[in-house]
This record gives sequence, C-alpha cells and structure tokens, in this order.
Amino acid sequence: MLAERKDPGEQQGQQASRRFPQVTRDTARPEGGGRAAPGDAPAPARQWPMLSVLGATAVGLLLTALDQFRAGCLIIGVALIAAAVLRRVLPSVGMLAVRSRFTDMVTYGVLGTAIVLLALVVEPEPLLEVPFLEDAVRFTVR
Repeated sequence: MLAERKDPGEQQGQQASRRFPQVTRDTARPEGGGRAAPGDAPAPARQWPMLSVLGATAVGLLLTALDQFRAGCLIIGVALIAAAVLRRVLPSVGMLAVRSRFTDMVTYGVLGTAIVLLALVVEPEPLLEVPFLEDAVRFTVR
C-alpha cells in the first residue's frame, strides 16, 4: 500500500489532495546535483568539479588581462569543454549541475567549442584559417 502524502495545512480526516500545492515549498535539484564528495568532507572537496572549472576560467581571465588574449581564451574554452566532460562522466558534480544533464553538456560544449574556435581565428596571425571568414568580414565591414 502506498503511503499518502499529507499536506501540513490539511485537517485530520480529510483525504489528501492530488493537486499541486498553492505554495511551492521546495525545488528539485537537477540530476547529478548532489555532492561530489561525502557530506563530512570540507566544502571545497564537495564542490571540486565547479571549483576546478572556475579556477581554470580565472587563470584564463588573468592571462587575458595580462595581454595574452589567445592563450587566455583557449584556457577558458577548454575549461568549458572540461565542464561538459565532467558533467557527462561523473554521477554527481555538485553546483556544476544547473539544468538537466543533456542541457548542461550541450551548453558547456557548444560555448567552449565556440570560444576555442574564436581564439584560434583571432588576428593577428590566426592559427586556423577559415576561407569564407575573410570574405564575410569584408562584406560586413564595407
């Protein structure tokens, strides 16, 4: 027999309502949003996936501020791609889980790939030549 959910405001003797409550008391975590380490571990250890991605992003921003634009953007893009990989591989990633697993992986992966590609084609001396990109820039600037 299934246990009935009781609403705290419900009087005794009334049947439990199957409707959603008027006031939401809690929100559900995204799948994989649990701790990445046991609860008795210190806070940084419980959130190591998020802290590693944030640390790499901070290093990339610091390099960008120190006039190493391409290297900084590459590190930021690789950090986002690593976030997508961590989200796929690990069962619990803590605060790195924002939405569903699929949405997080696609968002992190697409943004990371876009940042890496833009860092590779940035002037001067691009590391990646895209033939139609020069024509598109000429067309839009003129």
